Amino acid sequence: MKDLSLHLLDVAKNSVAAGARHVSIALEEDAAGWLTLTISDDGRGMSPEFLAQVTDPFTTTRTTRKVGLGLPLLRLTAEQTGGSLDIQSTVGVGTALTARFFRQHLDCPPLGDMAGAVALLIQGSPDMELTYRHTTPRGDAALSTAELRDILGQDVSLAEPEIFAWIQDYLTEQENEAAVDPSPAVGIEGEVL
Repeated sequence: MKDLSLHLLDVAKNSVAAGARHVSIALEEDAAGWLTLTISDDGRGMSPEFLAQVTDPFTTTRTTRKVGLGLPLLRLTAEQTGGSLDIQSTVGVGTALTARFFRQHLDCPPLGDMAGAVALLIQGSPDMELTYRHTTPRGDAALSTAELRDILGQDVSLAEPEIFAWIQDYLTEQENEAAVDPSPAVGIEGEVL
């Protein structure tokens, strides 16, 4: 996948497919150049046997095809930057995924359109409770569907096109204010490219 927002969208869609009613997405960027993506849900969870194989491309719950590339590609992307992927899951409780990326590494993809990805998740699953927080050394971008419902009223669907556009614009503005200035890429031996 060409950017991290597409990985986020793929993993969060897995949460929705697992019956999650609550999904929490957190992006944390630190001053040392590390980005940590955490996605947790209250979906069905995975058995220990399935969890042990979940990053194998030939392990999938899909019935339409025999391969699942989302988690294997996310793990590969994280590890190529010197990072890691950790998945914790309990049947009947939910799943928590944490991926770490070294943002200054040459192989680290750009963030992409996080605001668009979050807005699309909300529009596609308007009844789900979603919280999103992107923390950087310069500030935060955050959104909670529970707070939106409190403001708009419970009878307003978050799938409405006007709501989708507002969410995307609101998060884009916050993301731009909190954006970390791009740092130079770092090569294999640690030299600045």
